Amino acid sequence: MPQLRLALNQIDSTVGDLAGNAEAILHWTRHSAEQGAHLVAFPEMALTGYPVEDLALRSSFVEASRAALRTLAARLAEEGFGELPVIVGYLDRSETAQPRFGQPAGAPRNAGAVLHRGEVALTFAKHHLPNYGVFDEFRYFVPGGTLPIVRVHGVDVALAICEDLWQEGGRVPAARTAGAGLLVSINASPYEREKDDTRLELVRKRAQEAGCTTAYLAMIGGQDELVFDGDSIVVDRDGEVVARAPQFAEGCVVLDLDLPAAAAEPPSGVVDDGLRIDHLVLSQEPLPAYEAELTGGYAERLDDDEEVYSALVVGLRAYVAKNGFRSVLIGLSGGIDSALVAAIACDALGAQNVYGVSMPSKYSSEHSKDDAAELARRTGLNFRTVPIAPMFDAYMSATESTGLAEENLQSRLRGTLLMAISNQEGHIVLAPGNKSELAVGYSTLYGDSVGAYGPIKDVYKTSIFRLAEWRNRAAAERGQTPPIPENSITKPPSAELRPGQVDTDSLPDYPVLDAILELYVDQDQGADAIVAAGFDHDLVTKTLRLVDTAEYKRRQYPPGTKISPKGFGKDRRLPITNRWRETV
Repeated sequence: MPQLRLALNQIDSTVGDLAGNAEAILHWTRHSAEQGAHLVAFPEMALTGYPVEDLALRSSFVEASRAALRTLAARLAEEGFGELPVIVGYLDRSETAQPRFGQPAGAPRNAGAVLHRGEVALTFAKHHLPNYGVFDEFRYFVPGGTLPIVRVHGVDVALAICEDLWQEGGRVPAARTAGAGLLVSINASPYEREKDDTRLELVRKRAQEAGCTTAYLAMIGGQDELVFDGDSIVVDRDGEVVARAPQFAEGCVVLDLDLPAAAAEPPSGVVDDGLRIDHLVLSQEPLPAYEAELTGGYAERLDDDEEVYSALVVGLRAYVAKNGFRSVLIGLSGGIDSALVAAIACDALGAQNVYGVSMPSKYSSEHSKDDAAELARRTGLNFRTVPIAPMFDAYMSATESTGLAEENLQSRLRGTLLMAISNQEGHIVLAPGNKSELAVGYSTLYGDSVGAYGPIKDVYKTSIFRLAEWRNRAAAERGQTPPIPENSITKPPSAELRPGQVDTDSLPDYPVLDAILELYVDQDQGADAIVAAGFDHDLVTKTLRLVDTAEYKRRQYPPGTKISPKGFGKDRRLPITNRWRETV
């Protein structure tokens, strides 16, 4: 059987940085060539970054992407890699689509190209366009109608883009019909909890359907609220894993494959789903037999808590770095939420780039002030204390606030203080709110909701505790100081805005609350179904009303790392003005 050394580069691209992304592609192609690769691949829209959103509708950006692709092809040849086929994802436009109502302006395409001998040898566009969750690809792109196949050293390699594997039909069965020996899918599939298991089973199934070895190449890094976790996979035609890349790590997987020889007569015509075969011969003759040595390896899987924590670290690091910031500022209350955010920030950016401020009021307990200081000592972050009591007294003498207004005033003073320090010193503020609080509106607008990014906005409170315990345990296992004070984990959660206040004064216990929220928010279950699942009728009614009436608050919360199938943001789009209420 013919042999082929395949290089899969799971790299981190930045949206709009065409020059920087091209340099990264050139760098990793050089690395792949040094490893003796015969075919090199990069992720979906690696040249432009992903997702480009409404940039796809700007003809200037589309043309810049096309020009950058041609320049990249020429540079690869100039560097001596002209004979090495390179598969690259980029933004293109249809040359044939006619403008019509309901079609995106300019007919943009989520496309891939094969670069060879200094030219763009072949282009193709994603056939299946996702239109769910965070994806709006019907808004941005027109679909491709071809099955691209390139013959490389006597092997026919079929090409696909991300959703082409996630949906039934299309290029997967078409690859079998065309007799492809290898199917390569380039992807920018965002991370979600436990998605690695779903992804593995998907690739196994599609390889068996395609009847050939299948390589699933993924992106790494972060873009706004999305995180890309790598985890590229290669399986054989029977669904057995041949290689698997690390999670949350940039790098190149190089492996030798024994693949079936291409048919003497190149495939042609129209196959499954009306796809027209677009076949290109790059090299007809198989390589001389060589001793296969590179197996690609199998990276160990992270356990569930380490996986989520890693996603939060990668998401924050990418947001800070890609937006040109260097340091972050966190209000440290001594509680579990700000403690976990601080630990994530230290791991993402280094403790020297993390600044914490304790802002006690007259209601702040001594142990909370001590816990904030202890967190700073354990992590090594920069720490200061700025009491808000004088500011609070000045406001109270002017406004005579009471009750909830008095409580919220303390939070808003802290928010104003954080933003003042941010403006003065150049740090960006991190908001410490979690998904449970945001769901029921248990946060103060312009107070604890201020900030440029919310690292844990998609993490339920029960998971906050679990992640804190995991991070401390992981530190202890490495012989390091656990970053989060034990008292921050064990004490009852409290906003400390009035004497003796605890969260359970106004909310159910978090395990119960989170279970209800997962059904309502993540699974879109109605009140009757939630009550039928065993939850108290009055509690369900109260909780769902809290969620419904807090929509306006969530709209004003900063972006934050998405780790669930349905985060607050593009995943979940509900009207603010809305009189529908769930009843049983």
